Amino acid sequence: MNQSLHDTRFPQESGAYRTARDQLLKAEIELRRQIEAVATLRRALPLGGEVKEDYVFEQGNADLHAPDNAKQVRLSELFRNGKDNLIIYSFMYGPAMQQACPSCTSILDGWNGAVHHLLQRVNVAVVAKSAIERIREFARQRGWVNLPLLSSAHNRYNADYHGETADAKQIPMLNVFTRRDGRIYHTYGTELLFTPSEPGQDGRHVDMAWPLWNMLDYTPEGRGTDWRPKLSYDAA
Repeated sequence: MNQSLHDTRFPQESGAYRTARDQLLKAEIELRRQIEAVATLRRALPLGGEVKEDYVFEQGNADLHAPDNAKQVRLSELFRNGKDNLIIYSFMYGPAMQQACPSCTSILDGWNGAVHHLLQRVNVAVVAKSAIERIREFARQRGWVNLPLLSSAHNRYNADYHGETADAKQIPMLNVFTRRDGRIYHTYGTELLFTPSEPGQDGRHVDMAWPLWNMLDYTPEGRGTDWRPKLSYDAA
C-alpha cells in the first residue's frame, strides 16, 4: 500500500477517494514547482526593448467625487518614486465597440479590489482606446473607484504593444515595463495568446491575473466549454 502524503482526512471519505486524491496531490505539488520554475524564468528575462516614445495618455478616475476634467500623463509619469515596475492591462473597449468586453470587465472587477495591495509593490494602470470620458463612465457603473484609468485614443500604445490589431480590433493584453537609470524598457507581455491553439484550450494568457477560472477549476464541473462572463446576470 502506498503511504499517504499526509494524515489530514475529511468526514467519511473513502479509501478510493484518498488514493485518487493523493495522486492528484502529487500532480499539484509538481504544478507548484512548475509555476515557480516558470516564474523564475520570467524574472530572469533580459531587458526587452527600450520604449521608443514617452506615450501621452488621458488619465481619469471613476470616483464620483473626483473632478471630471481629464489630464494628460506620460508613460514615464506612471512610475512613482521607489516603484520601478509598471503593469499595464489593455482593456477591450474601443470606440467602435457598443459595450466593453465582459471578460476584461470580470478581470478588472477583481483588480479593483486588489489594486491597493498591488500598489504597495508596483505601479498599475488600465488602458483602453475609447475616450477617457467613456472609459470613466463605464468604470463608474462598475464601481472601479480604485483603478488608475488611461485612454490611448490619441497615441499608438495599443498598436505598439499588441492591445489591438492592424485593423483596430481590440485585444486583451498585459504588459510589464521597468525603469532603469531613467530609461523605460518592456520586460514582459502575455504572448501565450499568439501561440498556436491547442484542442480544448483557450488562450489562457492572462489566467494568472484572472482568479475566476482558477476558482472554477476547483469544482467537479470545472470552467466548462460554453460559459463566459457577462456584464450582468439574471437574479438567481
